[in-house]
Amino acid sequence: QLIPLVGIVSCAAVGAVAFSAYSLFSKSDVIINKSGNPEPWETIDPTRPQKLLTIHQKWKPIEELESVKKLTK
Repeated sequence: QLIPLVGIVSCAAVGAVAFSAYSLFSKSDVIINKSGNPEPWETIDPTRPQKLLTIHQKWKPIEELESVKKLTK
């Protein structure tokens, strides 16, 4: 009776570790070393979806935001 419980808990633990590793290495909103890049949001590709499931997402730049970004640099 204990073997199925151990199997289910082990599968859940392996899944949690696998998803954590996937998020750590492939997601842009997870930062390991902030001192190396103090503004990591500047390197994100806006055309690549950041969510797990994205339906009909289109990205277009906002002119006001782009002009403010150029002025601050």
